[in-house]
Amino acid sequence: MNEYEIETFLTLAEELHFRRTAERLGLSQGRTSQIIRKLERRIGTPLFERTSRRVSLTPIGRQLRDGIEPAHRQIQREIAKAAAAGRGIRGALRLGFFGPATAHELSLIIDEFHDRHPDCEAQLTLETQIDDHLAPLRDESVDLLATLFPVDEPDLTVGPVLLRETWVLAVPSRHPFAGRTSVLLDDLAEDTVPTVDGAPAYWLDQHIPPRASSGRPIRRGPSVTTFQAALALVAAGKAILPLTCQATRYYARPDLAYVPVEDASEAHYGLVWKTTRENARIRAFAELARRPR
Repeated sequence: MNEYEIETFLTLAEELHFRRTAERLGLSQGRTSQIIRKLERRIGTPLFERTSRRVSLTPIGRQLRDGIEPAHRQIQREIAKAAAAGRGIRGALRLGFFGPATAHELSLIIDEFHDRHPDCEAQLTLETQIDDHLAPLRDESVDLLATLFPVDEPDLTVGPVLLRETWVLAVPSRHPFAGRTSVLLDDLAEDTVPTVDGAPAYWLDQHIPPRASSGRPIRRGPSVTTFQAALALVAAGKAILPLTCQATRYYARPDLAYVPVEDASEAHYGLVWKTTRENARIRAFAELARRPR
């Protein structure tokens, strides 16, 4: 197996999705499928079971993954250590994050980053708020920020996706929606959503559309600047709020209910940094974030 085949096989074994695998590797979906088919022909047996709904590893595929993944990771670590020594990656790397699940993803990368670059200290330094979540990059409080996409700013570079989540709707526990098994985005027009001062308009509109598909306006009410203030507003019965599903794990409260949003697009969290401050430390961390974990 050559490097392309190993990398493609291990990435698909993690993602179990050809499109996401292709995006991570910077390949076309057709090229990704071609590499896997060629590998399967060489081995003489399918490594993945494919249906119109899902991709899964065959028993031999699992055996191959379990056999080569540890060795591949060790090779990558040693190559990275040698490269870091040659580039002189040392000093400090300050990381900001948006949401606790994103902090958890960063902590996993930090552990491996320190193994590869022992002379560079990466630290979680602050949690950004919902009003101007990009401000810590611009005032240079952090070097890298893991935040909720989209980010479309001329002075910022967008890096790899770290986390994908579904959406839920936060409502008061006595709200009529609280007893439902799911809601639709159009249901936002039945109530009021908060206004977030300072957030980019395109970012806010992406996650809280100004109108339902029927054309009905979605009312934006009281203004908030922090996540906890937004939850308090919802608990008080003053608004409802779309959130990613990490809220159900980290912010369970008796006065709130979280209802899955059936037709919302998948939420992506990823790395962003100030373009003019890009350096070897940032590039090394972003490259590591692109690899399977």
